[in-house]
Amino acid sequence: MKAFSLAFLVSAAFQSTFAATAEQWRGRSIYQIITDRFALTNGSNPNACDPSQQTWCGGTWNTIRENLDYVQNAGFTAIWISPVNQNYDGPRSAYGDAYHGYWIADISQLNSRFGTADDLKALSAELHRRNMYLMVDVVVNNVMATSITPDYSKYFFKDASLYHPYCPIQWGNTTSEQHCWLGDTNVPLPDVDTSNPTVTSQYGDWIANLVQEHVQMDFWPTFCAKAGVFCIGEVFGGSDIEPIAMYQGPQALDSVLNFPSFAIPGPQNISALTQVFEDSKTKFTDVGLLGNFLENQDLPRWHNLSVDPQSMYNAMTFTFMSDGIPIVYYGQEQYFSGNADPLNREPLWPSNYAQTDGYKLMTTLNKVGRLQVHLSQLLTDNSSATSSSILTTSPYGVAIMKGPVISIVTNIGSPPQNGTHIAVSSPYSASTAMINLSGYAGRTYTLGGVPNILIPIAMLSGSGMCGQELGVIAGNGGKAVALGSASGRPSPPTSCSP
Repeated sequence: MKAFSLAFLVSAAFQSTFAATAEQWRGRSIYQIITDRFALTNGSNPNACDPSQQTWCGGTWNTIRENLDYVQNAGFTAIWISPVNQNYDGPRSAYGDAYHGYWIADISQLNSRFGTADDLKALSAELHRRNMYLMVDVVVNNVMATSITPDYSKYFFKDASLYHPYCPIQWGNTTSEQHCWLGDTNVPLPDVDTSNPTVTSQYGDWIANLVQEHVQMDFWPTFCAKAGVFCIGEVFGGSDIEPIAMYQGPQALDSVLNFPSFAIPGPQNISALTQVFEDSKTKFTDVGLLGNFLENQDLPRWHNLSVDPQSMYNAMTFTFMSDGIPIVYYGQEQYFSGNADPLNREPLWPSNYAQTDGYKLMTTLNKVGRLQVHLSQLLTDNSSATSSSILTTSPYGVAIMKGPVISIVTNIGSPPQNGTHIAVSSPYSASTAMINLSGYAGRTYTLGGVPNILIPIAMLSGSGMCGQELGVIAGNGGKAVALGSASGRPSPPTSCSP
């Protein structure tokens, strides 16, 4: 399945947009939200949302706006919300209701379940006030139906000739994947013919005014140019880079989600990870714009696959500290553990928006990410010119460097194991005083494979990070004291001066 999203910064006047460029998105971090599941209106029953029921729970654009502090305080500079377009709203289907926003009816109309046009404008205005960006999912390749002979008059494209004829997809057959219908005979998704000039033109006019799934690649340049926005797409795949990389570039999209690197530290093959890391640099047009993620609305939660928080902390660190734009699917920081659709679309409010260790690590990673971009700009005068490189690999982990920051992630997990040290060669002299910025990651287990994020102390001056509980790394040959160790751990510094 290939799905696509559009990203744009919307001004207070929703019809006129400030179109953020790819360079303006570089260095941002994104918090992905299922609109119906992020926050409730006052007076709603907080215990009434059961994801297995596949129905609406009451989240709206207004409730997102009213709870943005939770996102911004974690350091995110953009949110990605569900599609805003009108969805199927008829009798309950075989797979529930359209609470998720992906069952498009008329794409030119807004989804009244989520609010009014004024509500959406208010959300975009509040984001703009906070200097945050808005990413909106746009489903352009299909609509939702309840039979394979739908009434096309209710859709944006009302002529059946603007859709491909019904056929079930034969996976592995590119023509079938591009021309046949997703879904099944219970909930078929009529496939829009995006190669038709009428479709391209009318979609272009619509998206120009407004300012994911198998679409002809040459559809995107015209569509995104009309939108005047940064476009990022989801091309569902595995570790093979070429089928996904072909969708990034001037002939297609600005960016795609980084599926090849999605399966990272855990009980995985480190050599395979490093091979994908290196190959991505030559096969993708721009790895700095890839969307890095661990979870999304279609896949099992990380915590469903591993209950060890250290595995998630290492994976999160890799996602944030390597090349690309980090994307966190809501609830990851709360250790949600749903096993794919619909159980991975839990309501967030039962968590009481707690500042868990995962939330705190996420906050730290966002701070380090911004510092990384700032220092890279100072050192190179061009943040896009600074890409990450591998310093060391071992069967137990990998060390990468981006700008002045060294990040060491491991697949050891908890509890600790003997003989699993990772010796890292760095460009810094042995006398350089270093500091470990990932202090939150060691709090759940006192020992084990915790991530380390190292930077010379002298570079933290004025960063706003000096007062955190951080472990100082003595410059004894580049060896770091393990986080959480009971003995030999230096005290945190009182300033950022070495």
